[in-house]
Amino acid sequence: MDTDTWRGVLRPGFEGANIRTWIGFKHFMYLAEAAVLEWFRERGIGPGTAYHRHGLGLSVVDSSVLLPAVLEVDDLVVAEAKPTRDGRFTVRLFSTGNGADGTKKPALRGTVRVAAVREREPAEPAPPPDPLTPLVVDGVAGAADGAERAGVIPVRDADPATVLAPAGSPLVCWKSTVPYFHCHYSSRMQHSGYVRALEDVVERFLALRGISVGRLLAERGWIPVVSRARVRLLSDAYLEETMYTTFTIEEVLKEVTFGGRMDCYAARGNELVHAATATILHGYAVTRGAGAGDLARFDAEVLDALRGEHTVVGGP
Repeated sequence: MDTDTWRGVLRPGFEGANIRTWIGFKHFMYLAEAAVLEWFRERGIGPGTAYHRHGLGLSVVDSSVLLPAVLEVDDLVVAEAKPTRDGRFTVRLFSTGNGADGTKKPALRGTVRVAAVREREPAEPAPPPDPLTPLVVDGVAGAADGAERAGVIPVRDADPATVLAPAGSPLVCWKSTVPYFHCHYSSRMQHSGYVRALEDVVERFLALRGISVGRLLAERGWIPVVSRARVRLLSDAYLEETMYTTFTIEEVLKEVTFGGRMDCYAARGNELVHAATATILHGYAVTRGAGAGDLARFDAEVLDALRGEHTVVGGP
């Protein structure tokens, strides 16, 4: 695989400026994905060409990021994407502010893995070029490492939500339907859809526990801060399939961050197919008062909420 590094300038999406003008974590991950796609476009095999000419759906199947700094909505971002092996890329993002003084501050370090999934169009595709050939798989599951392959949970006549999150479990569970705007290539849920699902399930979890983002923002001036996240696809989930998503807190670190895990399961007949898994390290920054700019320290109320036990099933 061509080992030349792609370098270019990107900007975060306006959509990500949810609190003041700071950019949320999912748009860091979108920028990492964009940098990798530019590497392929520079070689004439962007997603459109791969699909229409070669019958391949260029798909991100795994991304893992560390986020050492904030991004502002007007920042220029210098991006680098370098291939390593088996469709894996190392990605670096640097914030240059508005670009006036040329200084660069590390904003993301991460890895992104890409697969080229065989699609149904065109009927007679052209053979894939060399950079795509080793990435070709029949489905997302074909790109998963042996230890990460999707599992199947039988449910028979049981309620899938209670199978995944039985009474007394620390997990929460939501039932939803895979929407078309989380899919690509007319059929299957894409990586960025799971990134959006991760943000959504964390927000739902915090609201359920009584410490919603809005409440902590209004009462304490705390804003969410994500310093680490990873999203891995294990198998395909398809448009309008029923999806069960679970979330749980796995650890609380030094009373300033919590680590959580999301798992997504596609319902097929009497089985639940493990479609994706994700982890996130989450805390809060103080925006006002003497501690402005520091990480917030969890008090007893927040710690009790994070460590509580609830099981909820709801719609999207």
